[in-house]
Formats: sequence, C-alpha cells, structure tokens
Amino acid sequence: MSLDLVDVEPSGRDRYEHHLVRFAPVAATVVLNDRDEVLLMWRHRFATRTWNWEIPSGIVEDGERLAAAAAREVLEETGWQVESVEPLAYNQPIGGMSNAEHHVFLARGATFVAPPVDTHEADRIEWIPLDRIQDMIDRREIVAGVAVTGLLQVLARRP
Repeated sequence: MSLDLVDVEPSGRDRYEHHLVRFAPVAATVVLNDRDEVLLMWRHRFATRTWNWEIPSGIVEDGERLAAAAAREVLEETGWQVESVEPLAYNQPIGGMSNAEHHVFLARGATFVAPPVDTHEADRIEWIPLDRIQDMIDRREIVAGVAVTGLLQVLARRP
C-alpha cells in the first residue's frame, strides 16, 4: 500500500491535487459444495472492532495469476483445496480515492487437505447453507465488500 498526492486535470476543468491510496489487487473465492453450502470464515477485524463472516481472500503476489492467488488463499486460510476457479465478479471498492481492485472467483467443490496454514485468519471455518446468506448480510454478519459482492452474485445467478 502507498499513499500518493497526484495531479488531476479533468478535461475542461481546473487542475487539482488529490490523494490516492494504491493497493495490490485482491483475489477472493466463493466456495460452494454439492449441498449448496458456502465456505465461510468467522474472523475479527481489528480496524473496525467487529466479528463477521468472510470468504477466503488476499493479496495477489507479484507475478501471480489472479485465479492461482484465489485458489492459494482458499487453501492457506481454510485448509480446503479447490481444483479450479472461474471468474464471478469484479469491483473497485473505493474508486474515488484508490486503485483497489477485487477479483472474485467461484469454486464448485473442495477437498479438505490439512489444517489452515494461516491460523490467524479465522476463529472458525464453516460450511453455511446458501439459503441463509441474504439474512446474514441483512443482519450485518457478512460485511466485507469482497464477500458481499461475491455472495450476492451467487444468489442473483441461482436458478
């Protein structure tokens, strides 16, 4: 992450300075199983002093493919391995002041291979029925932008 002061010159307008927060891209994955459940992590976010459910996500490393980063984060944070991921959603969560990009993928099915490597990432890891997700979002039990984006996309595309 870096903070820059940039010159902005919109067409037909006066030039001005604006702060820009630069981030590495984030890759995240909504993992669904054959029982129509989604893999979620219960975690604490110290910046907001809140607990909530999230999907596996993290920073894409230099030179790493987005899909590979998404699958890696699932394994590192949950201990579940996905065979493949497909693009699900893309957003720029704070486009007015940042270059942040969230790439959300969908994985259908996963195999538990080992306890998570990143033990600080979640207090609990659970498969939660997809039918409960909208209510959880409404009750602010799921608030992370990347998780809300991905989960709402899955709900919107249900047959």
